Amino acid sequence: MTPTPALLAARPTAPVAAPSPPTLQVLHLDEPLPGFPAHRTYVLVPADGAGLLSWLQSVDADGPRFLVVPTQAFFPHYAPVLPPAACAELGLASAGDARIYAVLTVPAGDVPAATANLRAPLVVAPATGRARQIVLSDATHPIRCPVRR
Repeated sequence: MTPTPALLAARPTAPVAAPSPPTLQVLHLDEPLPGFPAHRTYVLVPADGAGLLSWLQSVDADGPRFLVVPTQAFFPHYAPVLPPAACAELGLASAGDARIYAVLTVPAGDVPAATANLRAPLVVAPATGRARQIVLSDATHPIRCPVRR
């Protein structure tokens, strides 16, 4: 079957560009996450279209991955006091320059029961990609805070 002139005229003349893949941020942990001493380089991989969930994925083929959320999206009043030494180690001029993520636990795939660890946030220096999990001495931040949006 030969296309009609109208159909040929309706076809785009330039190729349609494919959507570009999401930009992945590479993170280099100054200290490994507890229990994972061999893994220090990770990428933040978007886990949803809204950018509210990310996978903290080791770049190693056998490496771990963790579900994380930016704390400001789920816990807008969360304002942990970051140790000045940790900020200096990451190259942060101030704690306000950091991106802070909470590691989620989803017990047995039960999403409504998901909790966030606010006692040990992942602190990221966005300009350098340096990161570290900081265990806060302030006991007011729970280890298992329910995640509801």
